[in-house]
Amino acid sequence: MDFMELAEKRHSVRSYKSDPVEDEKLEKILQVARLAPTACNLQAFKIIVIRTKGREEELKQIYGRDWFVAPPYVLCICTLTEKCWVRRRDGKSYGDVDSAIVMDHIILASAEQGLGTCWIGAFDAGAAKRVLELDASMEPVAFTPLGYEKEDFAMRKTRKSMEELVVYK
Repeated sequence: MDFMELAEKRHSVRSYKSDPVEDEKLEKILQVARLAPTACNLQAFKIIVIRTKGREEELKQIYGRDWFVAPPYVLCICTLTEKCWVRRRDGKSYGDVDSAIVMDHIILASAEQGLGTCWIGAFDAGAAKRVLELDASMEPVAFTPLGYEKEDFAMRKTRKSMEELVVYK
């Protein structure tokens, strides 16, 4: 599958099976995330792999949807706030940018492996820090469930036209 096919295949999944994810698939996804570009290649992030079985109610404190905890894994990307590259001119930290790139690699690698994901940004950061026992140096940026899609159904939203999104100068 070429990259355009992969980008078209990927969609947000909100219905998961509890079927196990093969270790080889998870490892490949994590290897792809490790290779993601980051500012100055500092890799100022951590990927937290959370097994959901037996922790469903606890994890729903982070994001309260049943489908969030239905698959065998939830992944969390955290920025290591003190280790991020910072642009000198204005103090802009690239931690969130780097973490977003890592999450995008995870989501695309998962789609290539036939697994579903759904980027979650509307989570309770305080609950995430508490439930995952994160220290002050780790800032949770995004979550995704990871597992096999229950139904072959994609809630695809209409995409804007190229003319609406691209500006040539």
